[in-house]
Amino acid sequence: MDLGALILAAGEGTRMRSRIPKVLHQLAGKPLLAHVIDTARSVDPHEITIVYGHGGDLVPTRLAAPGLTWVEQAERLGTGHAVMQAMPNLHKVDQVLILYGDVPLISSSTLTGLLSCLKRSDLALLTVDLPDPTGYGRIVRDGMDRILRIVEQKDASPREREISEINTGILAVKRDRLEGWLQRLDNNNAQKEYYLTDIIAMAVADGVNIQAVHPDSEEEVMGVNDRKQLAYLERCYQQQQAEVLMQNGATLADPSRIDIRGDLSTGRDVFLDCNVIIEGRVKLADGVSIGPNVLLRNCTIGEGTEVHANSVLEDAEIGSQCRIGPFARVRPESRLADRVHIGNFVEIKKSRVADGSKINHLSYVGDSDVGERVNIGAGTITCNYDGANKHKTVIGDRAFIGSDTQLIAPVVVGEGATIGAGSTICKDAPSEKLTLSRAKQVSIEGWERPVKKPKA
Repeated sequence: MDLGALILAAGEGTRMRSRIPKVLHQLAGKPLLAHVIDTARSVDPHEITIVYGHGGDLVPTRLAAPGLTWVEQAERLGTGHAVMQAMPNLHKVDQVLILYGDVPLISSSTLTGLLSCLKRSDLALLTVDLPDPTGYGRIVRDGMDRILRIVEQKDASPREREISEINTGILAVKRDRLEGWLQRLDNNNAQKEYYLTDIIAMAVADGVNIQAVHPDSEEEVMGVNDRKQLAYLERCYQQQQAEVLMQNGATLADPSRIDIRGDLSTGRDVFLDCNVIIEGRVKLADGVSIGPNVLLRNCTIGEGTEVHANSVLEDAEIGSQCRIGPFARVRPESRLADRVHIGNFVEIKKSRVADGSKINHLSYVGDSDVGERVNIGAGTITCNYDGANKHKTVIGDRAFIGSDTQLIAPVVVGEGATIGAGSTICKDAPSEKLTLSRAKQVSIEGWERPVKKPKA
């Protein structure tokens, strides 16, 4: 049967105290709603419909993607009203899965279990028992433990408020049944809203044996209503990621101090020190060691490479047995071969560095092609920008670049060439020769250093 996923994401989120719609606030570097969309995709729906409202077109504009249909709830009159707005877009499906844009940690396995209940019932609910159910709709059951209805906190009696089983709002339902129940909804309640939860009592009246499924953890069904809850779920998410990494053979110096804001794959015996941040897609081969306070963004790092403290690597490919940092920056479109050393306060940008080359101290290499076994001394700069255009520097195999050298691109340093320290190289330097440019050193006889005048 064809499945339609419906995500309700129209709420304002007043307790966030923000101009940004709540569902666009980020968890692990990704909007809350984007997490829900990704999980919805994992259960292979025929289509995904998202009801938006607060923030106007900002939400659909920010998260536009193929396969998503956006429906505006211009007047927000409750969850039942939101579903009513979306029903015309669900006419091609047989089942509807209803999710919420501010519940980011719901898992694929839980949704799969919920959907499987539709094989034996027309309606399945995701419920959970909470030690403190304040604020949530309660699940009211009869003496045979069958679900009778859901009562919202503001409409519940004192006895009903003692119930610990709560409605998460997430449900799976046959589309035809849902359409019929929605037509019978009214807003005769304290909030004067159309509650989606009222369809539960209708289902009972129609003789539907409602199924209930529980998630593996409370965090899966927790919504974000304020920044404190957002911070809590961020830590829950990061803890989940840390556990997966350790199960896959990585060692974390402190599992509570790592931030995965993308996709990280690790080989065996990878070590991640404290405060490592992962963004985008990062792949670490066997034996990679990442020091503290390192940011990795869209990187591939080869076997046995060490990245030392406080380094930043982005959109780069790093070979095996390299040593990078501390305090190094490898910028986009950089490609380092095997056994390359990039030392402290060295910046590499849009450059290829071949096998065994070393740039160990306080240097900038940009728009360059560096050969094998090159040694670049401290303070070397490739001057690649003339104020209008970028130019390339080529350094041949086995070249030695003395400290404090300026290479004025476009320029070629030949294989085996030596550049004397303190040189400014404006022309190509030939292979296997010493090239240098220095002013003549002189000493001035009789010169005296100025002294301060005595104070009056």
